[in-house]
Amino acid sequence: MQCNGVDIDDTFAEAFNMRATRVLITAQNLRWAYHAANAMTGFATSVIGCGVEAGIERELDPSETPDGRPGLSVLLFAMGSKVLMQQLETRMGQCILTCPTAAAFAGMQSEDMISLGRHLRFFGDGYQISKQLPNAQGELRRYWRIPVMDGEFITEETTGMVRAIGGGNFLVLGRSQAQVLSACEAAIDAMRVIPNVIMPFPGGVVRSGSKVGSKYPKMFASTNDAFCPTLKGVVKTELDARVESVMEIVVNGLSFNDIAIAMKVGIEAACSLGPDNGILRISAGNYGGKLGPHHFKLRPILSGEVA
Repeated sequence: MQCNGVDIDDTFAEAFNMRATRVLITAQNLRWAYHAANAMTGFATSVIGCGVEAGIERELDPSETPDGRPGLSVLLFAMGSKVLMQQLETRMGQCILTCPTAAAFAGMQSEDMISLGRHLRFFGDGYQISKQLPNAQGELRRYWRIPVMDGEFITEETTGMVRAIGGGNFLVLGRSQAQVLSACEAAIDAMRVIPNVIMPFPGGVVRSGSKVGSKYPKMFASTNDAFCPTLKGVVKTELDARVESVMEIVVNGLSFNDIAIAMKVGIEAACSLGPDNGILRISAGNYGGKLGPHHFKLRPILSGEVA
């Protein structure tokens, strides 16, 4: 199978179950909303080392926010509910409470509601004020007004937590680093308009794709040597002589279909550059089906059989 002359491997991306939440961050303007959101989603690329995977989902128009100010939607993913709750509270306190003019609100409602500002209110040292107001559905929601030096920090008490999926991915293989990066940039631009997903790595792209295990006992993940161009003459490689660079795009989403749709538009955008611009193959990272129960098969996704 090919897409615009680019070979599509007959393989699948292997993904796993996660827990996720969404937070709406508003501020005086988008500049300060981005400062808060970028801080909150910093050091959040992979649960291998960061505990949580997080990213900015999209910009919000003032008409979409509870306080009528510009803002951003942020998604956070973790392997379990306990870790997600701990990470959310820590990042709220260190990154949103501290940011001038920022406020934080629930980005979803669910059966499982977790603390957003419930514990953060104690920063007010007894001077915090609680308010109950109806949301768009007429349900009463509790908000906290916490005195801070620039005025008040406003936060909703809780936000929803749902089951989600992490680790959807595809690999872009090409003739040079610059060409592969250009294809990945096109893919990320296309994927960022898809709701309910994030690409948590820097700029949405990861160059250090990994495999399970290592020759070093303390390492449970190590470089994906089969896709490392400099190791073509040393290991059992997945690359032919033409491939000199490989990059990966990882996708987390609230549902299987969300990830499948994002992967489809991302792969199509990467392939739009074509072989004339050095893009040769699209593949995916999997571990023989042993890591996670969700398998995103590239060819059915591109042919429209999925999602």
